[in-house]
Amino acid sequence: MDKTKVLFLCTGNSCRSQMAEGWARYLHGGILAPYSAGIEVHGMNRNAVQVMAEAGIDISSHRSKHVEEVQDIPFDAIITVCDHAHETCPFLPGEGKHIHAGFDDPPRLAESVHDPEKKLDCYRKVRDEIRDFITQLPDVLWASP
Repeated sequence: MDKTKVLFLCTGNSCRSQMAEGWARYLHGGILAPYSAGIEVHGMNRNAVQVMAEAGIDISSHRSKHVEEVQDIPFDAIITVCDHAHETCPFLPGEGKHIHAGFDDPPRLAESVHDPEKKLDCYRKVRDEIRDFITQLPDVLWASP
C-alpha cells in the first residue's frame, strides 16, 4: 500500500512545519509519508527540537528545506501551518488537497518572555496544538470535500 504523501508548509521550515512532520511520522508513519518545507529557509529552531525531544520525538536530524526541493513529489495533500505560507503558497504541479491549519508562531509568542522556561512553554503550547491536529489528520485527509 502506498503511503499518503503530505507536505507541511510554513514560512521558514524551522519550527511549526518541522513539528508537524515529526508528529505525523510518529503518530501515523504507517500510513503517511510526511515532508516539510518552507517558502524561505530559516534553519532549524533549537527550541522546537528541544520541546519535541521532551515529547519523545527526535527531529534533530531534520533540516530546513525550501519548497523547491520537494516540488517534484506528487503530494496527496499540502497543509499550510502558518498564515504567511497559506497566503503565498506556490503552485505545485499535480498537487492534491489543500488544507490550512494555522498555528501561532512560537518564536513570536516567546519574544517578549524573558524567563527561559516560560519561553519554552510557548513552544510546548504550539507543539501540543500541532499534535492534536495531527492526531486527527487521517480523518481530515480522507473526509469528503
